[in-house]
Amino acid sequence: MGKLRIHNFSISLDGYGAGPEQSRANPLGVGGESLHEWAVATQTFQKMLGKSGGATGVDDGYIQRGFANIGAWILGRNMFGPIRGPWPDDQWKGWWGDNPPYHAPVFVLTNHPRPSIAMDGGTTFHFVTDGAEAALRHAREAANGQDVRLGGGASTIRQYVTAGLVDEMHLAVAPVLLGSGEHLLGGIDLPKLGYRVTEHVPTPHVTHIVLTKNA
Repeated sequence: MGKLRIHNFSISLDGYGAGPEQSRANPLGVGGESLHEWAVATQTFQKMLGKSGGATGVDDGYIQRGFANIGAWILGRNMFGPIRGPWPDDQWKGWWGDNPPYHAPVFVLTNHPRPSIAMDGGTTFHFVTDGAEAALRHAREAANGQDVRLGGGASTIRQYVTAGLVDEMHLAVAPVLLGSGEHLLGGIDLPKLGYRVTEHVPTPHVTHIVLTKNA
């Protein structure tokens, strides 16, 4: 059975995965975009945007690792879009346009049913209304032995981590203070859950931390 992995999830020095006042115009909240400047600067991220250029090196290597051996994804609803409550229509199809960078089945946690959406490039969004563990079962079946990547956001990651379901978690700690927003790990006893630090790699732009759950 494949692992459940988190990659390239950026947090501030004070532990926030998004800033306050998230909206459609400001999906990462006030100050939230600053968490991801390191990633946007990489060659792999620029390629995802359909552009050329970008930096290679350690940061780019971590971005690339996040796509290796991934057969399916899980996203919280906020990572799919800003709409709350029942879906008003089928117009919104995600933040990334017609060709999202997932290139695999993506299972979106929601309380409101919606038909699956097939996108360009091999991405299909499936909307799961029966909980996090059900989404993981569906994702593992779709991944067919490969790993499943948990994309976020913070509340979704907290749900899977506290349930002991995440095997590996890569956090990118940005030199930014947000002060408020969505805190990622507050109140979670990671050592008690069996997590330990297995990588700690600083670069000029961010510090990469990998946490691995004991077998």
